[in-house]
Amino acid sequence: MNEIANAKALVLGYFDEFEKAGVDGIESVIARRSTEDLRFRGVHPFNEIQGAGGIAEKVWRPLREAFPRMQRRQEIFMAGPNWIDGTMWVSSMGKFFGLFDNDWLGIPSTGKIAMLPYCEFFRVEDGGIAETALFCDIVSVMQQAGLNPLPIQTGSGILHPPPRTQDGLLFEPQEEEESKKTLELILRMCDDLVVKDGWQSPNSSLANTWHDDMIWFGPAGIGSTYTIERYQVQHQGPFRAGLDEIVFNGHVLEHAEGCYGGWFGWANLSLKQGDGFMGLPASERPTEMRVVDMYRREGDKLSENWVFIDMLHYLLPLGVDLLERCRAITRT
Repeated sequence: MNEIANAKALVLGYFDEFEKAGVDGIESVIARRSTEDLRFRGVHPFNEIQGAGGIAEKVWRPLREAFPRMQRRQEIFMAGPNWIDGTMWVSSMGKFFGLFDNDWLGIPSTGKIAMLPYCEFFRVEDGGIAETALFCDIVSVMQQAGLNPLPIQTGSGILHPPPRTQDGLLFEPQEEEESKKTLELILRMCDDLVVKDGWQSPNSSLANTWHDDMIWFGPAGIGSTYTIERYQVQHQGPFRAGLDEIVFNGHVLEHAEGCYGGWFGWANLSLKQGDGFMGLPASERPTEMRVVDMYRREGDKLSENWVFIDMLHYLLPLGVDLLERCRAITRT
């Protein structure tokens, strides 16, 4: 418990210093709270970066310049050991919030409030942050700026809400037995998805681990859906029908605390576009998905699932550069 509490305190201290720091102070905040060999993994176009200087310059400075006085509005905050290797990780999910006053990644500013949904992970080692991973929904910001670089999505295009129970900020210690229940359930759910009928999960396997009124909050470009029945129609069905040769590569992190848990991979899935997914044409080109799943357990089944997919990275091998599409739309 002390290790979990210390890891949370370190990351919360970093959040506080980061938000108060000016743009020119970001690097020193990162360096002060991290180890010398800090490793960063993030969605495209950030990808993999080593060291506080590169992370500050390539990721955080442009974002903070685009969103002055940016706030981190957390909806889930949790920590626990990685089921895979025992390392200690802290997870934070929510939205970065601010006035979108300057262009970001070629997305035109609006001068209005915008929110960047995110999920960020921190591996804590020897009293410092040794590794981070940042997944954020860049396509959502495009949509908020009035740009639609992708075909109409199968689910609903909403900004995901926080947990229905409003209890996702786990600042206090949680019962170890409850954490174990959550992790075992989400791992069993994952096993059902991977092994049953080659990713074609029948209705019965979903009902084994999901409440009937499950909510699946998907990324912009796919959208969100509600109830097992609508999830199958609005996401699982198109996913199964469109994609081909899906291979599960495993995860970097799997952990849980209390009734919350989740994972991320790098990349979780190798696959082909097949007959077409997300309204895009068929392709035999290989690609991959870097995916985050965060879950809330209610009783003995899962109730809510927040999903982040690095859409820009997934689409690049298929010849679709969403950032260039965005720039092309703004030029016309």
